[in-house]
Amino acid sequence: MKKLIIGLIFIALVSLLIMTQYPPSPVLTHLQGSTMGTTYSVQMVDMPSAINSQSLHQDLKRLLSDINGLMSTYQKDSELSRFNQNTSTDWVEVSPALLYVVDSALQFSQRSQGAFDITVGPLVNLWGFGPAVKAQQIPSANDIATAKTRTGYQHLKIRHDPPALKKARADLYMDLSAIAKGYAVDKIAEYLEKQGIQHYLVDIGGELHTSGHNAEHHTWRVAIEQPTPGLRAVQKIVEAQDMGVATSGSYRNFFQLQGQRFSHTIDPHTGWPVKHRLVSTTVLHSDTMHADAWATTFMVLGMKQALIIAEQEKLAVFLLEDTDTGVVEHYSSAFASLLIQEKHHAGD
Repeated sequence: MKKLIIGLIFIALVSLLIMTQYPPSPVLTHLQGSTMGTTYSVQMVDMPSAINSQSLHQDLKRLLSDINGLMSTYQKDSELSRFNQNTSTDWVEVSPALLYVVDSALQFSQRSQGAFDITVGPLVNLWGFGPAVKAQQIPSANDIATAKTRTGYQHLKIRHDPPALKKARADLYMDLSAIAKGYAVDKIAEYLEKQGIQHYLVDIGGELHTSGHNAEHHTWRVAIEQPTPGLRAVQKIVEAQDMGVATSGSYRNFFQLQGQRFSHTIDPHTGWPVKHRLVSTTVLHSDTMHADAWATTFMVLGMKQALIIAEQEKLAVFLLEDTDTGVVEHYSSAFASLLIQEKHHAGD
């Protein structure tokens, strides 16, 4: 009997040693679906066993549905749509969440001297990139000038207590598409953290947030696409450690008329789609909403101004410029330091 007990103890110790040397493989849970006119994906590694993935997915769906119900211009009964339809110039009480995103957007407008402007909606719609029918012709100069009179972030006022918005023009129209997806990504990440989930990657329409490690116990790796219409190829791969990543480009959402290509990125100052050769901007930031807004801002500003502001704000920014000899990469000092760290890790 003693020999049997000793043998069982020996087997248990050997098993424990093997488990220590070869820990169980990480378990990857992947949830996905549609939201905000695009798709979402949530990858989680080693999710706590007490969490039911189906229940978690239902919670995430409700969270995304709630955000869509606040900030969508495609949903006619959303809080944003109701505000846009409201012709009053009095204070209109709104949810704290909508006020927070609008307030953040106005701060970006001020910091970018109007390059980022959520009131650009009338111009977006005029050019056929909003909920309305796609453009069949280039808008006239008169139509553009008329639409511009309905824009201007200065015409939008906020009140924090109680939360409210006010139009200086009754026909002011907001479009949060350049910031709402980043906000939604951050809210999902915040929810996952509250559930004790530490290792994840959240993706909504290409706006990402990472935390911890992937299923191979490495830092999450994010691919930046080549700016080639109709082609899905990788331009650069970066390691994103606990941060948001957002990309804005002119090579996916555009239309062609009269031999010209028109980007969905509208310059609020001119009323026209941007015409410079910057075709893709990627921003890495601890806050995905900030990365989202900055990526759009830089697409409006163009290469030179984008790099200047990126250095001033100490932002990690990766830019792709379409030249006569091909696509040329540019990046800020903060992004360069990420590349140095990536090379260092590769040599370990």
